[in-house]
Amino acid sequence: MAAGNLTRVSEFLLLGLSEEPELQLLLFGLFLSMYLITVLGNLLIILAVSSDSHLHTPMYFFLYNLSLVDICFTSTTIPKMLMNIQTQSKAITYAGCITQIYFLILFGVLDICLLTMMAYDRFVAICHPLHYTVIMNPRLCGLLVLVSWILSSLDSLLQCKMVLDLSFCRVLEIPHFFCELNQMIQLACSDTFLNNIVMYFSAVLLGGGPLAGILYSYSKIVSSIRAIPSAQGKYKAFSTCASHLSVVSLFYGTILGVYLSSAGTHSSQSSAVTSVMYTVVTPMLNPFIYSLRNRDIKGSLKRFFGVSGKLGTIILNQKI
Repeated sequence: MAAGNLTRVSEFLLLGLSEEPELQLLLFGLFLSMYLITVLGNLLIILAVSSDSHLHTPMYFFLYNLSLVDICFTSTTIPKMLMNIQTQSKAITYAGCITQIYFLILFGVLDICLLTMMAYDRFVAICHPLHYTVIMNPRLCGLLVLVSWILSSLDSLLQCKMVLDLSFCRVLEIPHFFCELNQMIQLACSDTFLNNIVMYFSAVLLGGGPLAGILYSYSKIVSSIRAIPSAQGKYKAFSTCASHLSVVSLFYGTILGVYLSSAGTHSSQSSAVTSVMYTVVTPMLNPFIYSLRNRDIKGSLKRFFGVSGKLGTIILNQKI
């Protein structure tokens, strides 16, 4: 098949999760509901942390950033999918596809980095409690987040720059509901060896490296918890890690499930369906995991809405 020049590529076609017309309305309602729940849930976490001075600690600082990144991560794919279903169009511009890949990588890597920082925060809190405030100072926390943004941005720019150098075939159909890097590389007619090398090296370095750090942190945490003499002390120490451990398991578990299942079935459609787990379901569940198991978050939200309700009553009474 003849290769086309880059300047002639104007758009790609996103085939989505299903081409069945009778399922489009169901998919629209389902994904719109999940998107609204994701945005609302994460906004409540951001609101709780920013409005309560008691939550201005390293752990909640990272959680604040994680919620913000989750909103952005989901907003990169779902609005475009909903628009395509609503307009009965599958098209996405070439520039739009590259932009989507850039932000998907950016916020995906940021998610991983923030989860790693939260694991380190728990490691210091449990294994070195007397030095916690000295080690996890505001300057270090801010620097860690800044470095994460820089690394994520550089990785995104490198991957997108390499995609921009590719020539594409005439068939520009992506069997997915968003522009995924691997799918884009597979559509190329030019040599993609270097792209694959960089993509897999980046996945190992920025995905496997942080996972190794998280596992190391929790191995030390488990050793420290086992050394605590009282059962109540062990439970209290473990409860501070339970939410984070649940989110890490969900995030990495779904990503590994997606790529292992797609490698086993060699089906792009299967990969598209299973990728819903880490692109939509995980960001949606994160606020529930942290708020349901966290008295501080629930208490902060109750106080905020309690104060808001009182202010609303006072203003209403003054108008009357």
